[in-house]
Amino acid sequence: MISRGIGVSWQTILADLSLILFMVTASALANAPDAPLGPDVDDSAPHHGAGKPPAPSVSPPQSPAARPAPLTPSPEAEPVGVWRAGAGAPPLPQWLHDVAADPRLRLTITVHYATGGQAAAMAQAARLSAEAGNRAAGARIVIEAGEPAGASAVVGYDAQTGNGQAANNQTGNGTQLARSGA
Repeated sequence: MISRGIGVSWQTILADLSLILFMVTASALANAPDAPLGPDVDDSAPHHGAGKPPAPSVSPPQSPAARPAPLTPSPEAEPVGVWRAGAGAPPLPQWLHDVAADPRLRLTITVHYATGGQAAAMAQAARLSAEAGNRAAGARIVIEAGEPAGASAVVGYDAQTGNGQAANNQTGNGTQLARSGA
């Protein structure tokens, strides 16, 4: 004979599982990129008189093509080459010509500044971008507070292709050289 130790029935177990499923589903929907579960109350809307709820605002559903693409962080590959401004360093255009001939390489210009040096850092980043010429067209430019103050440029295989994919992911499961059998 099967003993029932504690009075637990199948209905209680089913109710517990249902609650768990509900919480997991609600959490997934709240964190989804299209987030259908927005806030119930719009704090920026004008408040109506007491006792009168505001009229619901209904927006027409958007087609998938009309929705803006979700923001994603830009891919960052391992650096292929690093340039730092300083004595003895080649000019940035020469370095780019020597190191970054591959169009799949993306240039990242980073300028760090000390307290109070933000305007000068922005001017330096603009100058370096102008010096880079055509290579700066798809460049990532980062200006941030930090020590030591200075500028650097990095190239890596993370340039965006026409389909929005990073160039380093373009070949899928290997490089063109490995796939061609050469």
